[in-house]
Amino acid sequence: MNIRAGVVIVSDKGYAGERADASGPLLAELLQRIGAEVIGPTIVPDEPEQIEAVLIHLADVEHVDVVLTSGGTGPTPRDQTPEATLAVIERQMPGLAEVLRFEGYRKTPLAVISRGVAGIRGRTIIVNLPGSPKAVREGMETLAPILPHAVRMVRGVDTTHEEETSHHAHA
Repeated sequence: MNIRAGVVIVSDKGYAGERADASGPLLAELLQRIGAEVIGPTIVPDEPEQIEAVLIHLADVEHVDVVLTSGGTGPTPRDQTPEATLAVIERQMPGLAEVLRFEGYRKTPLAVISRGVAGIRGRTIIVNLPGSPKAVREGMETLAPILPHAVRMVRGVDTTHEEETSHHAHA
């Protein structure tokens, strides 16, 4: 199955060129390993309007299946990625955010501080990951077996739900 994925890095310092972005290339590589075609990484500052704009562009113009963000999920005043994501999604997928925190907690108790969310805009799944390369690697270990099935379901072509999906489409 072909998956098109967008990678968005939310980082004031990365955007300003003050810090090399390690998470973006890693996230792109890990997505390519599961067979995804990757757009990005795109680096944006911790500004809700700019985060929202890139998420909307990837979903509505590029029509990617998945957008993974990295950064801006903590509790500091500048961390606005979850709020920007909530502003653009139509439906939440809380289980994805919950499993990321649960699995992260088993390795790093502070993972529960992440406020990352997950949801759907149109036919695009958007998931927030924390900003560190370690969190990106661990998050992708958790998401890799889940994403292909989730993408099929969001596309409405999952065979186990095809009859149910087509019924709702005609209702």
